[in-house]
Amino acid sequence: MTFHFDVVVVGAGHAGCEAAAASARLGAKTCLITMDMNKIAQMSCNPAIGGIAKGQIVREIDALGGHTGIVTDACALQFRMLNRSKGPAMWSPRAQCDREKFIWTWRGILENTDNLQIWQDQVSELLVEDAEVQGVKTFLGAEFRAKCVVITAGTFLNGLMHVGRVRLPGGRMSEPASPLLTESITRHGIRAGRMKTGTPVRIDKRSVDFSLMEEQPGDEEYHTFSFLNIPRRLKQLPCWIVYTSAEVHEVLRTGFADSPLFNGQIQSIGPRYCPSIETKLSTFPDREQHMLFLEPEGETTNEMYLNGFSSSLPMDVQLNALRKIPAFRNLHAYRPGYAIEYDFFDPTQLFHSLESKCVAGLFLAGQVNGTTGYEEAAGQGLIAGINAALKTRGEDPFVLRRDEAYIGVLIDDLVTKGVDEPYRMFTSRAEYRILLRQDDADMRLTERSYRIGLATEERYRRMTEKKAAVETLIAFIQNFSVKPSLINPALETLGTTPLLHGCKLSELLGRPQVTLANIRPHIHTLDAEIQRIAEGRTPLELEEILEAAEVEVKYAGYIRREREMAEKMVRLENIRIAGRFDYMNMNAITIEARQKLTAIQPETLAQASRIPGVSPADINVLLVLMNR
Repeated sequence: MTFHFDVVVVGAGHAGCEAAAASARLGAKTCLITMDMNKIAQMSCNPAIGGIAKGQIVREIDALGGHTGIVTDACALQFRMLNRSKGPAMWSPRAQCDREKFIWTWRGILENTDNLQIWQDQVSELLVEDAEVQGVKTFLGAEFRAKCVVITAGTFLNGLMHVGRVRLPGGRMSEPASPLLTESITRHGIRAGRMKTGTPVRIDKRSVDFSLMEEQPGDEEYHTFSFLNIPRRLKQLPCWIVYTSAEVHEVLRTGFADSPLFNGQIQSIGPRYCPSIETKLSTFPDREQHMLFLEPEGETTNEMYLNGFSSSLPMDVQLNALRKIPAFRNLHAYRPGYAIEYDFFDPTQLFHSLESKCVAGLFLAGQVNGTTGYEEAAGQGLIAGINAALKTRGEDPFVLRRDEAYIGVLIDDLVTKGVDEPYRMFTSRAEYRILLRQDDADMRLTERSYRIGLATEERYRRMTEKKAAVETLIAFIQNFSVKPSLINPALETLGTTPLLHGCKLSELLGRPQVTLANIRPHIHTLDAEIQRIAEGRTPLELEEILEAAEVEVKYAGYIRREREMAEKMVRLENIRIAGRFDYMNMNAITIEARQKLTAIQPETLAQASRIPGVSPADINVLLVLMNR
């Protein structure tokens, strides 16, 4: 039987859900194919969204009209803003979620999205003619003909799970692997490799002595992931902190001979920044303890997740070691931790739209591009879905620059530098991170998404009203003069130097001890202005306006400097070099540069400048030749 669609999305993880929803909402007739409709948007590892830089990505997804932030707010069991002790460029939202509610909330969205159908099956073959995608074929014998195909298969491509010396084929525990699709893709010149990730033991909370653990409550502040300000409605639950010990480590080491990480059973590369407990012991042999976080899996379930204890050691070693921790002496586990190996594809063979350079109309997103993390996957899925829909309409691709979004940094890093280990986003990867804050993602991105038809009229209206309010408040702060007699008593209580003469409120707000919240009660005109802005708005909306204005004022110098740097780089982004040069015959640049430029075929001079092995001198040569 043959079905006809504009876009087919293979895999309903976080990338696939965002891709399918975006494609359908842009008017493309879309089919989402998944092995199990009851595992849509499954949180395979930690049931949490956000974290360092990852939280910024989710705010960007939301600003663009994606759904991950909305679903997270609806399913949040605990919310925390990480890095509040640092500058606002580092603030990163994170939420612990109810795993089952997350699945069903996403499924409800997809089932009620116009132009979108879901098909439960497994894809066995990519259909290609003359280097152009034609659709896919499934194990049930169905053919789905489509103008574009988006592959978001996660860890399922030839997935192989490890618990000690036990090996099981599968994409997740108790779920089958996809054994044929990789070969069907690589026969068209797309390069593949193997990566590894892992997940920890799941624990029955009834067997835990919480009195021997440190409680970690969530924030009570206003923050949400979605700029639509959807209140959190589930019961807010704490997480718990506990530590390993020398005794625990001693038991763990008894399993090293049977560890697939150390006995040669696993050859692929795992995530550097989320190592297994056995890797921690091997890398830091002198550490006497490691911090672990016991986190809830749901509002009503007894199942809990032990963050920091990812492992593929034998099952008995994992459990015996944990029972050496006093809080876990009577521990009952639902299942042990395990490692999983899977196939990925070289992302340098993609355009910035995430379309393949080898097969027209084929898009790849998520872990199949060598990334790790729900947020990185969802961000790629959104961009792939947008561009697949735009391609069916014959429109130009939607691409985000590095100074526009963390999603832009993520994709540019993948297609320009490639990966030799699972890629995880950090704030340090972004050279313009003061411009890419979590508080202003809507003002950076919503208008761009609205122009292509993804962000709704309501979302765009909210953004423009917020932007106008922020600009009004900033203008007030910059123009209002503060007299010493009015404010000095308050400054002394805040532990900052009194004024000798009057100054603008913006200058005063530049002091680290002074905030709008603590200075507002002492300046009646400011309080009146904020009350005026608050009219007709919810407390959540007002707090976002105050935070955005305060950050812009406090960090105005840094923001201005980064914008100037970004504008200089944009000039290079506008110099297109794709197809202009035969790099291998350019003797004026180094051999390494010739090889790298030939392999990656950068679109712009700016992209060429970011390729490892291409020096500033090589870029200057290209500039001279472009001028000629």
